[in-house]
Amino acid sequence: MAICDFNMCFTYVVPGWEGSAHDSRIFQRAYRDLRCNFPYPPQGKYYLVDAGYPLQNGLLKPYPETRYHLPDFARGERPIEGRRELFNKAHSSLRSVIERTFGVWKKRWSILRGMSPYKFSKQCVIVVATMALHNYIRRHPSRVDLEFGPCDEDENLVYPEAYEHRTGENLSNADPNIDPTNTEGSGSTAMAALRDFIADQIQNS
Repeated sequence: MAICDFNMCFTYVVPGWEGSAHDSRIFQRAYRDLRCNFPYPPQGKYYLVDAGYPLQNGLLKPYPETRYHLPDFARGERPIEGRRELFNKAHSSLRSVIERTFGVWKKRWSILRGMSPYKFSKQCVIVVATMALHNYIRRHPSRVDLEFGPCDEDENLVYPEAYEHRTGENLSNADPNIDPTNTEGSGSTAMAALRDFIADQIQNS
């Protein structure tokens, strides 16, 4: 699990989970375990997350059971209907920065696309180190970057590598009390109201 900003820089990562681990399970472990140093958003701020995360304070997820992914809208099979779809399209458009960030990261570092059989601890170090280098390159450009450049020119570009971003084995024999199917957390009512408010603003704009 990772967090990024809108400049395509990673701001937080929890390495060490297998690809089949549920997003909600990884998040809940990071959120509850003080050793993970999860960066809780300040009051009035929130992270944009996908449907795999709980709706709770600091996490704004899309409307469930409603068209969401940008390719679904791009196909134009039917017009956007209602405020929920308007919100989900806007949410997906903004949240796609995480897929674009993962895509650039994986495209640049070939070792991530076929991790050698190093010790698991070393694999985690490689993940974190390449993310740090990714951020440095982004923040200190010295030329037109072959990976970032196309994404800067086309805000809808997502490299295929983005969908293969999880690396490593499972560390998650962790907390049996974590429910990966949980969809609501503390503050869910307030976040649902905020989502409705934003959806109304988009519809009326």
